Amino acid sequence: MSRTRSPALINAFRCAIGGLFSLFIAFGSVVAQAYSPVYHEHSQLIVNRGKQAFMLCNGLFVSGRTVEQIYAEELKLGLMPILPLENVSIDIELKSVTVGTGDHRTSASGEATFTGLNGAGVGDPEVPVMRAVYREGLGCMTLSPAQTLDDIDELPELTMAPLPGDPNQIPWPDGDLLPDKPFPSYVDRGALDAAGNWAFDRVSHGGHESQITLSLIVVHKGDILYERYGPGVEMTTRTRTWSTAKSIASTLIGIATDKGILELDEPLPWAMWKPERQDPDLADPRREITLRHALNMSSGLYPVDNRLCPIIGSCLSYFAGTSSVEGAIDRGVIAEPGTIWDYENYDTLLGVLALKTVLSDNQTYLEFPRVALLDKIGMRSTLPGVDRFGDYVMSSQVYTNARDLARFGLLYLNNGIWNGERILSEEWVEFVRTPAPATEKSGRFYAGQFWLPNDDRSDVPQDAYTTAGNRGQYATIIPSYDLVIVRRGLDWQPESGTGFSWEDLVVEVIKAFPDQSSTGKFLGGGQ
Repeated sequence: MSRTRSPALINAFRCAIGGLFSLFIAFGSVVAQAYSPVYHEHSQLIVNRGKQAFMLCNGLFVSGRTVEQIYAEELKLGLMPILPLENVSIDIELKSVTVGTGDHRTSASGEATFTGLNGAGVGDPEVPVMRAVYREGLGCMTLSPAQTLDDIDELPELTMAPLPGDPNQIPWPDGDLLPDKPFPSYVDRGALDAAGNWAFDRVSHGGHESQITLSLIVVHKGDILYERYGPGVEMTTRTRTWSTAKSIASTLIGIATDKGILELDEPLPWAMWKPERQDPDLADPRREITLRHALNMSSGLYPVDNRLCPIIGSCLSYFAGTSSVEGAIDRGVIAEPGTIWDYENYDTLLGVLALKTVLSDNQTYLEFPRVALLDKIGMRSTLPGVDRFGDYVMSSQVYTNARDLARFGLLYLNNGIWNGERILSEEWVEFVRTPAPATEKSGRFYAGQFWLPNDDRSDVPQDAYTTAGNRGQYATIIPSYDLVIVRRGLDWQPESGTGFSWEDLVVEVIKAFPDQSSTGKFLGGGQ
């Protein structure tokens, strides 16, 4: 069955979604489109400062990057204003970053002002100092504007012994010791090197200067055939996955589903909606939302992130110290679940909250990523983060390195089996690469927190599926070629249309391998 899916069609579909939502939320649409730049300006300033604190904190204490590197790359986010170092306080002992110190300015009239959006002066709102702190086992989290560093001891942490053994002495893929094996004679080494040059030297290969590749790994038949890192990055360097975290979240949810404590096609656990706040006799349409709906980005709940995330929505839990859970559940149903696809961080967080709801206690929940997945497949460098309330923000907030994502891809390439142990069922592997029903008429480009190739790309194997995160984070699985391709980036994308294409990368890489197009048939959706 053909799956025609051009970028223009997808964009048109998203526009159509926006128009349909406007029928339900006309007033909200007016606010979002006409008034948000002014109405939410104070919130934007808080988020900007919180994001700077958060990125500096994780860059220093999780990634091990220097302040100079972070300012030059992680904080090069295009339009976001960045305060200079004289307005930043870094406490190495507390592992904390404070942004907004000493930046008050006084106009000629004596009125206090602050530099706001687009460099404009903002009247006299008190833009608070924002802080982020590192906590053992969970990475950095942003404090609320009302909190200070005196509140650090109240924040969650996770103390677990590291996975035993020296990874440098443990053979790949459980460890990092690469076997001494000959390069496969049927693989074109020159073409593989050319693919690497294509990924790292984007300007010379038709790309944009904003496409900054940090690392590239190509794994074939379980072996690393190509591995390269950019300046200032090495094998152990951890950077933010952004939305590639969604695929890790889906995997953890899949493990719980395989254990029978969650059901893919049953309603989300009612306890997560806090029914004690509801009239028990009042019908609630949220009872119809299943786990499949949430993971297919088709919950039918009010859209937030695709409208105002840089200012409100989940970005407030990422960078301003609010609760990721409260934002996810505080949305009303505006469409029948399963009928409209809408890319929402909060839908992923609904799935993560469902997982927390069915686990026995909070400690079990915090340990679950390591116990159920990360430790089992040697993902020693992967650090999922929480908000300050201890809820995993696995829509975006995971730090890891390229090799760990290659291990993650291998788990899927091996249909959920690792060293003879089944970690994930074949049924879940099929689910994550089966098109979401709500995308049926628009091209079936999205599955269970993984993305699928565009069908107008006949040069891309149609059984490929990939994680995808902002700034160019990809772990791509291609069963027909027995390949996993990992690309990490710090793309800053100052304008639309300049994003790094995972599909183009696949095309370049497979030039080095024998043609498998006859066996590249898409495996999901009953085909």
